[in-house]
Amino acid sequence: MTIKIRELAFEAIIGILDFERVAPQRVIVECQIDYDGEFVDYAVVRELIIHLMQQKCFGLIEEALSEIIAAIKAHYPQITRITLEIAKPDIL
Repeated sequence: MTIKIRELAFEAIIGILDFERVAPQRVIVECQIDYDGEFVDYAVVRELIIHLMQQKCFGLIEEALSEIIAAIKAHYPQITRITLEIAKPDIL
């Protein structure tokens, strides 16, 4: 089975530049989860992503990706594969 979360947009503090550490910026997350067995609730996955991004204030996107994937897999061990993308469209 597969679920997809597309264009999940919200604001969070993420980045290493001084101005990125002060105010939240728009981020867009794309996620695809493949799993076997039990149901994976995409609403729970959505909340995990938003909660972690807004609470942790990551410096690097790579750190956010790693922690979010680990948290989702810990919550849903039946996941066989996760593809996760985080974009900061307004940074450039």
